[in-house]
Amino acid sequence: MTPLSVYIGFDKREPEAYDVTAFSIQRHASAPVDIFPLKIDRLRAQGLYTRPTSTRDGRLWDDFSDAPMSTEFAITRFLVPHLATTPWAVFCDCDFLWRHDIFKLINDVDDSKALWCVQHDYRPAEATKMDNQAQTQYSRKNWSSMMVWNVPHPANKKLTLEMVNTLPGRDLHRFCWLADGDIGNVSPTWNWLEGHSDPAINPNVIHYTRGGPWFDNWQHVAFAQEWLDERAMMKKQGYRAAS
Repeated sequence: MTPLSVYIGFDKREPEAYDVTAFSIQRHASAPVDIFPLKIDRLRAQGLYTRPTSTRDGRLWDDFSDAPMSTEFAITRFLVPHLATTPWAVFCDCDFLWRHDIFKLINDVDDSKALWCVQHDYRPAEATKMDNQAQTQYSRKNWSSMMVWNVPHPANKKLTLEMVNTLPGRDLHRFCWLADGDIGNVSPTWNWLEGHSDPAINPNVIHYTRGGPWFDNWQHVAFAQEWLDERAMMKKQGYRAAS
């Protein structure tokens, strides 16, 4: 079985969402998975994340992008190839619910591409998300919310730490270091966007991109009860995600 490390975006405002994402991955995985939280403060302490940020009108702001950061891990996800010690690594946001084996996703990719993702055509109409964060528009929106990294691929060597720490976020999210032919496309079942993706699809992974049922006033989205059931199972088993 291919060794696999998984990196999940971590935001101090949504620790329970992170825990459920990690729990759902491990519960369905057919082999051991090493899961790591991308914590911005830890990455700063390690000298890997040096981008200047500030707070404007109560929102976290990325100074290089001159744009708000809807999450603390908006940019840290691009450090994965510098962190991973396995040939394959997966990143996903913390607002995910995995319903199937992550190794089935790995079986859907090959080493011909530097990176694999669901290539969404996503243009959200709303200006804000459930937690009042700005719904920023950029090219290839949500492609980077779930990425399968072919870590040793030569094209990924172009993504230097300097680039991660100095380029505008919109350039990183559109995979500016990769040629179009280096980006592979996986089935939309692996990153099904609640409120956007085709409701006829039976998703392997649900992405509550607009907000999820961990928010008190956001209980009626698609698959909300399934997320709540997953959380209840997690608590019953006393699961605690790695710190």
